[in-house]
Order: sequence, then C-alpha cells, then structure tokens
Amino acid sequence: MKFPLALGATVLATLCQAANHKKPVYKDPNAKIDHRVADLLKRMTVEEKTSQLIQGDIRSYLNLTDGRFNESGLEWTMTNRGHAVWTGLYTKPETVNKGARIAQDYQMNQTKLGIPTYIQSEGLHGFLALNATIFNSPIAMACSFNPELVEKMANVIAVEAAALGVNQLFAPVIDLARELRFGRVEETFGEDAYLAGELGYHFTKGLQDKGVSAQVKHFAAFASPEQGINTAPVHGGERELRSLYLRALKRAIVDGGAWSVMSSYNSYDGVPTVADHHLLTEILRDEWGFEYYVISDAGGTARIADEFHLCEEGDNECITMAALPAGNDVEMGGGHYSFETIPDLVKSRKLDMKTLDKAVGRVLRAKFAQGLFEKPYSGVPDDEIHDYLNTKEHKKLAQQLDAESIVLLENHDDILPLKKDANVAVIGPMAHGYVNYGDYVIHTSMDRGVTPLDGIEAVSEGKVTYAKGCERWSNDESGFEEAIAAAEGADVAVVVVGTWSRDQDELWQGLNATTGEHIDVHNLNLVGAMPRLVKAIIDTGKPTIVVYSSGKPITEPWISEEAAALVQQFYQSEMGGHALASVLYGDVNPSGKLSVSFPYDVGTLPIYYDHLSSARAYPNPGREYENGTIVFGNNYVLMDPTAMYEFGYGQSYSTFEFSSISVSKDKVSAKDTVTVSVDVTNTSKRDGAEVVQLYVKDLVSSVEVARYTLQGFKKVMVKAGATETVEIDLKVDEWGLWNRKMEYVVEPGKFVVLVGTSSENFVGNVTVTVQ
Repeated sequence: MKFPLALGATVLATLCQAANHKKPVYKDPNAKIDHRVADLLKRMTVEEKTSQLIQGDIRSYLNLTDGRFNESGLEWTMTNRGHAVWTGLYTKPETVNKGARIAQDYQMNQTKLGIPTYIQSEGLHGFLALNATIFNSPIAMACSFNPELVEKMANVIAVEAAALGVNQLFAPVIDLARELRFGRVEETFGEDAYLAGELGYHFTKGLQDKGVSAQVKHFAAFASPEQGINTAPVHGGERELRSLYLRALKRAIVDGGAWSVMSSYNSYDGVPTVADHHLLTEILRDEWGFEYYVISDAGGTARIADEFHLCEEGDNECITMAALPAGNDVEMGGGHYSFETIPDLVKSRKLDMKTLDKAVGRVLRAKFAQGLFEKPYSGVPDDEIHDYLNTKEHKKLAQQLDAESIVLLENHDDILPLKKDANVAVIGPMAHGYVNYGDYVIHTSMDRGVTPLDGIEAVSEGKVTYAKGCERWSNDESGFEEAIAAAEGADVAVVVVGTWSRDQDELWQGLNATTGEHIDVHNLNLVGAMPRLVKAIIDTGKPTIVVYSSGKPITEPWISEEAAALVQQFYQSEMGGHALASVLYGDVNPSGKLSVSFPYDVGTLPIYYDHLSSARAYPNPGREYENGTIVFGNNYVLMDPTAMYEFGYGQSYSTFEFSSISVSKDKVSAKDTVTVSVDVTNTSKRDGAEVVQLYVKDLVSSVEVARYTLQGFKKVMVKAGATETVEIDLKVDEWGLWNRKMEYVVEPGKFVVLVGTSSENFVGNVTVTVQ
C-alpha cells in the first residue's frame, strides 16, 4: 500500500518517535533478568554503580523524633549510598513507612535510571519495629523441631515488615552454637548443622514467599570464636568448614533461594571472611552457583585494616581492593565507607570495570528477582498499619511456637503439671517487672508482653503471690525474706531465674547484661544472688519448680537434683508468659527438645553431640560431694566430660514407645533416597507430641568423621493409647564426607541409621549398605 507523501512522512515520524520512547529493556518485567542487568549496567556511570554498593541510613534525611524531612539529605543519600536505607531504629512505625515511601518515590520518579532501593531492618525473631510481634529467640524456636511453624512465623515477620515498606531483613542467622561462652548463642538455631539448615531454609522461604528479601548470615563459621569472644578468630580447617558450617548455610542460601548474604566479622584459619576469595567466590559462587550479592556486616570492611592489619589504618583503597574483588560486593555502614574510593580506583585502573560490574550486577539481579522495579514500595496507609502489626493471629502464632519450644528437663515425682487450684508463689527477677527477651528487639520492648507471673495469674484458680527475691544483676539478699515467706505460704513455688540481654538501644550503652551481641561470659552459672535465692526457696521444703529463662544453657547441676522440676524456656516471645503457664498447668503437653547440649561445667566445653569419633572415648568422671567426700576420676578428675542434657533431649507428660522400625531398602547407591518407618505409640493417658530423630553413623571412613549426625526428624502428635506410623525420607547423598583430596564423596560401606528421642537415647536402628 502506498501513502500520500505527506501522510507517509507523518507515519514515519510517529514510528521514529515511538522507537525513541520505547521502554528500556531493564524496565521490561517480561525480559530475562540477564538482559535487564546488562542493559541497565551499560546505562550507569561509575558513580551510579558505586552508589549501589554502599548502604545508606534513614537518619540522613528524616528526623526520627518528629518526622521532619530533609530533601537535600535524601538527594545526597540516594546519589552516594543508594544501595539501601537502614531503618532498624527506635521510631514510630509511621516514620519508617514515611521514610520508605519518600526514598522509593525519589528513586523511581526523580532519578534518571529509577533504580529502587532496599529498605532494611532486622527480623531475627520479629520485625525490629515498635509494636511489631516479638517471637521467641532462634535458640528457643529451634527447640520446637517444627520447621513448618518457623516458616509461618517468617511469613508473619515479612507481612509486618512489608506493611511499613521494608523489603529486606537481616535474617535468618545460620551460625552454630558450638562455643557456648559466645554472647550470641541466643541468635542461633543451636549446635547442629542439619537442624539449623532446615530451620534456615524454612525461615528464608517464609520471608521471600511474602516478597521480603532474606539476608542469610553470617558467612561463615562466625559463632565459634576463640575464647568465646565476639568477632575473635575462628580456628579450623577446610574439612571442618565444609562439613559443618557450610552445610547449614548452603541449605538456607541455595535451597532457600536467598537473595542476599551477609559476610561475617571473623577470620577463619587466618583469612578474614570479608576478604576471602576462596570462600566468597570459589565456593559460594563457582561451586554453589549463588547469583546474588554479599554485603559486609556493619563496619566489617574496616576490620581489614583496624583489626586484621591486612592494610594500614585509613587506607580505604587497600580495604576496597581486599574486599570487593574477593566477592564481598556491598559495604554496610558503621565503618570507613571505603567503597567511596571506587571511582578513583577505576580511574587509576587499579580496579577494572569488569570487577565493578560483576558486583553491581549481582545487586541489580537481586532487585530484579525480588520484583522491586515493578513494586518498589509495599507500605500500607498509616491508618491501616494496626491491621498488619501485632494482630491477634500473629500473637496466637507466637504463643504456639513458644509453647512448642519449652523443654521439660526434670519432673521429679511428676510434680508437673500443676493443679489449677494450687496456691502458687511466683519468685525471681525474671518472673515479672520486665519481659525477658533476647537481643534484636526494639527499644522499650521489655515494657510490653506477658511475663511468667502474668501467665500464671491468668490460668490459676488458686492464690498467686509474687516476690522478686533479688535483682538479676545484684548480690543483695534483702529480698530473700519476702520470697521465703511467699513460698512458705504457698503449696508450690515457681522460681524464674536465668540470663538477660538488652534491647537494640540499651545493648550498646554499657548497661549490665549476660548475653547478647558483644556480651560474652567466662562461665555458664547463674549470676549474683540468683543461685542462692533458688537454694533458699528449695530449703523451705515446698515443692519448687525452677524455670530457666535464658539465652544459653545454664550450668547448675545441683538445681537439676534438688528442684522438684526444671523447665527451660529460652528467651520468650511477647506471649511467653501464657506459653509457660500453659505448659506448667498441663493445657499444653511439653514437646520441646533441646537445640543445644548442656554441659555440667564451662570447663568441659565443647559439649556438642556430634564430636569426632575419637573424642570423649573413655569418660571416667570424678566428683566432689556436698559432705566433702571426693571421688577422683581421670576424665575428668572432678567433672563429667559428657553432656548433662544432650542435644534433642526433652521430657513429656506422656510416654511413648517405638516399634516396627524398618527401612525401604537396605542396599542403595549415593543417588537414592531411603525411607525409614517407625511406629510411635502413646502409652499414657494424655495426648502428646514426640520428635522422632534419625542419626546416621558411618561405620568405616577414609577420614575421621563425627560419631553420628542428625539426618532427619519429624514431630508427630499421638493421641493417648494410639499408634502413629512415622515415615522420614533420608537422602543418601547427604551421608558423604570430604576426603583427603577435599572431594565430596559418599563412600561405599555400611551406615547405621539410629532411631531415637535424643542424640543419646536410641530405641532401635537399621543398617544400610551403600554400594
């Protein structure tokens, strides 16, 4: 068809105009992410790329007290530190929401390229914001042995964060509690790599299924520092790194599909992890195929000079060249902002553009994968925030998870559950007056929530008397008299003692605490007057139930012997008092299992169950008794090298028997999956839940391996008198080792699958031969 000359010119002009205004590839949600990343990179200046590798802060443009906005501060932040906006600070939820909205609006509508920013906060056991739901600490939730429930919790955390426009959370923590003096034990899922990996996978999935980026941390081997001191070096070899620490992290990062990873503060075998090319590139990227980015922890890059002395202090070029090419792509605040030297490094050709583009491309890839270019702001109107934060449903979930996490350690003469009409004395500094949360809660959080006293009062049909007895940080015994009188006037005493942490403002103010980030201990005993308070109440002759409210194991073996019952509640949720009372009074049958082993004494550390086969080979403990008698041993002379309470241990008000243990096939290849079946019978008159635990032992191996390792578990509810058949799949590929050539292999031979209720209590086994 031919057009008139004038009309043809008009059509041509229109087509040219349309072509000139065609949407860029990077803005096309239907384009492949590879193409979107490549298209955007070629449009960016070096300065714009650098901005994507440095974290910003909401305080640069928003006053957190009165909400005043500083436009020039926003422009500077987005120009120079456009990677993310840190918001995990004490302020009104409306202010966080406002800061997120303003930042995204500016980035998307007032900049040339329209690259969305991350809005970041913490989410370790609840979204770090005022009035957000507070769940129990990870060391506690791991005791539930319920990954699906942890995933539901992560869903809630993500929903609450997204309601304020927050699209990235620094969670989950996949560190392993192998060094119990370390202050951050409470932030871990316990000592075992398999359990931590499963919970980390479900936590990551729970966040990201709701559109919020997880940031898995800390990469790697962070929680086993020398002397238990925060950020100290970690010692170990390649085999230990791969067999233990990386196993858990890979499950969360790779299988969980995490969009970001945080490197750790420590060095491993002398190499700072923030600048470890082997760890961050050869393993994480080349072997695992991780496509997204790694960010340093706060001030982590500065440690390259200040602590590790790989560079001279203040040499930002050296710091950048140590971290960035190694694979640490983004620099968090809190240090020197060394990455601001990137443009000069590129100009001087010390840093090549390919290395820079690789790091920036990983950031952009994550933002594209998350859908931030299409939906950068997720916040709700301010008048709807209360519909998303701390709802009845969220609190109910917090209470359920807390109740399933409580571990019954001792129950002499079946003193528990308590009768509803019993007169109860509630005693102890952790029983009331503040809520004993772990770290990573917002300032003033300890002022809200359900204390143990609150929970007991809500359930009890008898008289409840409260006496603090002592302060948690003091040796003062002046409150003992009131506490003793309360116990003597009651039928039973509940004494709540333990450790304590601080909120995210108080933790760094030099206030007293016994756990938390940078709060490390030399022993695991109760502090100050607390043990003497427990003894004074037991000595009244009244049945005394002791509750440990803590962030790590407590070593007071005499309490295990002398108390009528002993209950472990690792740092509680905001509904923790109700959860505790439901267990004490039998409305909930305890089903928690320890996520970490308890030693008799700090001197017997490490105490994890999965030690190498040659360790603890001939325990012959001695002991000094209260009457002065000394019985000498040799391993140890006056102490027991084995666990007081082992990993996976926990009592119930029900009793269970296992039978009919079988395996789907006993001759397999490394590619096979086998199914172990076991019948669990509730032989009591009370419905209850049991955790079936499967441990695999390699009978003969080419290098020394752990005596056995957890490889599967399942929590099952069994009605009184009933039997449930439990089936658990085991992947044979996970039974491998790293051989002398540092190759991962599943060696031919016999493997025993141990079936039990803890890492030391087995009721049967099956043998599988790998051919």
